[in-house]
Amino acid sequence: MAPLGSVFGGAAALRVSLYDRGLFARARLASPVISIGNIAVGGRGKTPLVALTASLLREAGRPVAVLSRGYGGSFRGECLVVADGQRVLADAALAGDEPVMLANALPGVVVAIGRDRAVVGRAVEESFGPRVHVLDDGFQHLRLRRDLDIVCVDAEDLGQRPMPAGALRERPSALARADLVALSAEDDEAAAAAMADLTRLFGPGRVLRVRRRPAGFTSLDGTGAAPPRRAYLLTGIARPERVARDLAAEGVPVAGHDAFADHHRFRADELAATFESAAAAGADALVTTAKDAVRLPLATMASGPRPVIVFRVRCELDDLDSFRKRVLAAAEAR
Repeated sequence: MAPLGSVFGGAAALRVSLYDRGLFARARLASPVISIGNIAVGGRGKTPLVALTASLLREAGRPVAVLSRGYGGSFRGECLVVADGQRVLADAALAGDEPVMLANALPGVVVAIGRDRAVVGRAVEESFGPRVHVLDDGFQHLRLRRDLDIVCVDAEDLGQRPMPAGALRERPSALARADLVALSAEDDEAAAAAMADLTRLFGPGRVLRVRRRPAGFTSLDGTGAAPPRRAYLLTGIARPERVARDLAAEGVPVAGHDAFADHHRFRADELAATFESAAAAGADALVTTAKDAVRLPLATMASGPRPVIVFRVRCELDDLDSFRKRVLAAAEAR
């Protein structure tokens, strides 16, 4: 697959070059734009960082909108408002799981989706007025100019190849066009080595360490819940093994795990089989993620033989103050 990966990486680099040379047009919104994205496929902590960034802006008194493609949803129009800041207006089947998860997590924030984020941003500005736009998964969305470009990477991405030879959407050298690189790693030694490499390549002040942190347990309706004594894990996300490790670190034994593909739409027969497996394993609850929870049929889960508990995670930055300053400076750019 290495030759195909080279072709894919070269095509991605050529596309960037065509935008840089002005051969492909770029759009600019009336309000500031902060992009948060990946160079790899899935599971790099992007969505928790989007939530943190939007929260920092909201706490500073800035109106905020999250703009997303709405991957996995059925919507194919130009713009769908998923949340108007007061209510969540669409479900995961229509809008995709990540926009609905963000809408639930960010009261007061407008969330909207559409393939062309410039069109979506203009529609949001027309309906809701000027606000800071946070692009969810925006690094490769080159058509829209941004005031701050943040890329989430794992330490292992630096040695990866572009698809299909590896998991990268672009070569690691693409990180050079980012304003900030948010680095995560399971291992502190690997993180330190990657931090040193990235700082040497891109200079000090452009690399931030991000850590996954547990944010507690809730029921499906968002109310607080106690940790289960013995969990059966149900996921449809990228890199679900991290959730199992997180639960173990919280002292919750995992009796079994049904892991489906990222963005999987759960069927009734699959959920029935999971409940049966949980009972056979002696689990007292099903545990799932916030991203999976918005794809679960509430009536089916509420009537199941085991309670369903959502395990939530957040991101934590080693230097939150520096990150806040960069985000707020970008928000004042225009």
